[in-house]
Amino acid sequence: MSLPAAFLQTVERLIPRDRRFDDALSTLAFGTDASFYRLIPKLVVRVESEAEVITLLKAAYADQVPVTFRAAGTSLSGQAISDSVLIVLGDNWNGRDIRQGGAQIRLQPGVIGAQANAWLAPYGRKIGPDPASINACKIGGIVANNASGMCCGTAQNSYHTLAGLRLVLADGTLLDSEDPASVAAFQASHGELLERLAELGRQTRANPELAAKIRHKYRLKNTTGLSLNALVDYDQPLDILTHLLVGSEGTLGFISAVTYDTVPEHPHKASALIVFPDVETCCRAVPVLKTQPVSAVELLDRRSLRSVQEKPGMPTWVKGLSASACALLIESRAASASLLHEQLARITTSIADFRVEQKVDFSEDPVVYNQLWKIRKDTFPAVGAVRQTGTTVIIEDVTFPVEQLAAGVNRLIELFDKHRYDEAILFGHALEGNLHFVFTQGFDSPEQVARYDAFMQDVAQLVAVEFGGALKAEHGTGRNMAPFVELEWGSDAYQLMWQLKRLLDPRGILNPDVVLSEDRELHLKNLKPLPAADEIVDKCIECGFCEPVCPSKGLTLSPRQRIVIWRDIQARKRAGIDTRELEEAFAYQGVDTCAATGLCAQRCPVGINTGDLVRKLRGNAAHHAGRADWLAGHFATALKGARLTLRLADGARRLLGAPLLEKTSGTLR
Repeated sequence: MSLPAAFLQTVERLIPRDRRFDDALSTLAFGTDASFYRLIPKLVVRVESEAEVITLLKAAYADQVPVTFRAAGTSLSGQAISDSVLIVLGDNWNGRDIRQGGAQIRLQPGVIGAQANAWLAPYGRKIGPDPASINACKIGGIVANNASGMCCGTAQNSYHTLAGLRLVLADGTLLDSEDPASVAAFQASHGELLERLAELGRQTRANPELAAKIRHKYRLKNTTGLSLNALVDYDQPLDILTHLLVGSEGTLGFISAVTYDTVPEHPHKASALIVFPDVETCCRAVPVLKTQPVSAVELLDRRSLRSVQEKPGMPTWVKGLSASACALLIESRAASASLLHEQLARITTSIADFRVEQKVDFSEDPVVYNQLWKIRKDTFPAVGAVRQTGTTVIIEDVTFPVEQLAAGVNRLIELFDKHRYDEAILFGHALEGNLHFVFTQGFDSPEQVARYDAFMQDVAQLVAVEFGGALKAEHGTGRNMAPFVELEWGSDAYQLMWQLKRLLDPRGILNPDVVLSEDRELHLKNLKPLPAADEIVDKCIECGFCEPVCPSKGLTLSPRQRIVIWRDIQARKRAGIDTRELEEAFAYQGVDTCAATGLCAQRCPVGINTGDLVRKLRGNAAHHAGRADWLAGHFATALKGARLTLRLADGARRLLGAPLLEKTSGTLR
């Protein structure tokens, strides 16, 4: 079904042609985020201003055109793709305003998280959220997914450090919560909406059972569904509205700026790796550590340690650990060295009575603690690097009540065995009971899809029903968990989420089927293929970490998009489909404009240099090998000839003058 003519006319008047994409190559390239889903948009629009977003939303609202917003596209649950209109942030969303000596910072949604922290570093501050993708993900996505991370916990996420928000609703209305004139105008135009939000808040707080459930759910790390805690934490409708936008994944509005209360970035730190003999002992240590001055406690099961034990620099004893071993990576930070030493003594004493199989004591040496954190950070790519070509890497993200963490870990391991995910590993942010488990999955046959579905059904029952935990702790609900939101939350809370969705997006145009969906099999649809393309890039997991450093990103394709297109070309060829048109477009978009610098390999978690593929393709297309060989063997001579040519050209310019030279050379050409 095509897009309405009136909407397309608005887009064509508003957005220059070089920022509108509807060709087969571009829409396929933008049909991929970091998740294992794919939707091909009918139209991709790169926006460069808030005014453009407002006009686009007004037109989409009038013609009921679904739209999806994308910042960096590092989303893991399918929330940054669309089969309608994809609105992508351009390069002009990098504004920042540092306030109160770094105590606050206002950021536009296109700022990369690590860049925000670089700006705050001279003040000894940082933003609260610290997702693993912070070097690639952008503020818009961090807020929209309420992303957290290893040190963030629940206290320092976007929801709890939010100081202000500038947003655009589905109908194109702008609200800046820090601008009294904007607030007054919004109250005048949308007073009924604000009163309805206030009433829903009163009803929710007056329902003891529902209010208690919401408070319990957000005692844990939780991004399943909409942020219902806004209705119990606040009574002012503007506060409710701005906090509802956090974690809404683009389903309630567009975030055009956010103001954070920043948090301290302490300069002194130390880390230790403690390996316990079994899961139970390891998890019993976690509540003890939660009362201590620790900034992060990461759990790694034996499977995850095994996945990295052959890596260079790993302690040799990792290979000899028992089959039941389970480790905690502990970090403490402080404002001074003396305070840090005091903290380390307290932490060490608190767990002195626990049985330990192996350990690396607390170290302030950057070489040592960086190596320890490399163990943790290498676990996810370690699974990606050994996966069978054609399969995808899935990273799930659940929360158990921390007091039931040991039982949760063991039950998850039982599910891995039951469903034959022998390669699966488990690690996570232990202080919050937040576990990530990584496994590989093929989707090439109905049997493979059925296996995945059976596993997810079991996971949902285990986490949400038996343990009362969260099916999504920090990766966002997306399409992946949308069918399970009601199972986790129950009917009353689920219907309340739908009331909020319909109140703020009455025509259902904002990212439909993300967070809330009536399709109970949505998680099994539009599954992304990862076909073999070339051994140089077959290990790519399409995470997008490479994109910020690519010289040609924004001009043509990013490294991730080059791989997406080349994979599709190879799959079509194997299927006997004509690829000439796609290859002709790829010749410029993918090959000619790649700088082949290898910068992408520095960011890639599995070490892929997309430039190597491009150089290979250029070599395959080369038709003058003899001349190239001669040039390589006589480069000094060629360089002298080039210098002579440039000197002659400069002499001609001096003799004829630049205008006449330009005219003459143009005629000769």
